[in-house]
Amino acid sequence: MTKPHTPRQNHLLDALPTIEFERLLPYLEMTSMPLGNVLYESGGKLNYVYFPTNCIISLLYVMENGASAEIAVVGNEGIVGVALFMGGQTMPNRAVVQSAGHAYRLRGALMQQEFDRYGVLMRLLLRYTQALITQMAQTAVCNRHHSVDQQLCRWLLLSLDRLSAQELTMTQELIANMLGVRREGVTEAAGKLQKAGLIDYRRGHIRVLDRPGLEARVCECYQVVKTEFDRLLPDISGVAHHSAVNRE
Repeated sequence: MTKPHTPRQNHLLDALPTIEFERLLPYLEMTSMPLGNVLYESGGKLNYVYFPTNCIISLLYVMENGASAEIAVVGNEGIVGVALFMGGQTMPNRAVVQSAGHAYRLRGALMQQEFDRYGVLMRLLLRYTQALITQMAQTAVCNRHHSVDQQLCRWLLLSLDRLSAQELTMTQELIANMLGVRREGVTEAAGKLQKAGLIDYRRGHIRVLDRPGLEARVCECYQVVKTEFDRLLPDISGVAHHSAVNRE
């Protein structure tokens, strides 16, 4: 039986007190997120922010020659479109659906209005933005200094943290675009992980068989990002924490 979609599946929305959540609820629009769908291009004006529930959005920088590299992933822990409440109006990167699913979108003007109330949502969004900046910075360092199989481990673990399943649907070509490496490098790295019994990879499906093994193999970048999210957003990292305090 398919679990019904609700905005509370997004951990930022779920962390809101009832009064703030119910003020937004009538304006939250559920939208389908098919694999490869582009939410916005570099420099494009943002009209909506998106709260993913069971999809993953990849933030990519794209070069003039078409080459790209992922700078961050956003799933049910966060929001896509931080420029709308940070005052930038546009983003210098592309946002594309990495793992299909659903999200709730909110018009930018309504998000700005809620942000300007200086309430719980504003504090959550500022903390989330700081954690996102950490992820972006760590990704840049990782892409420069660590091996492709370590990068692949980091990418898999960050993606799995943002999904309820242990399986991803992703072609080697898309992974190569995310990591900014040649497809042959992804083939070799995935082969190493599969030979080690950590993943099962076939026909665009990656199933994690040994998560502790991935965590033992990954570089320190994964833990740096996870620790920062846990520090800044203790109530919404991983499984959302329900407390009587933030419902009153």
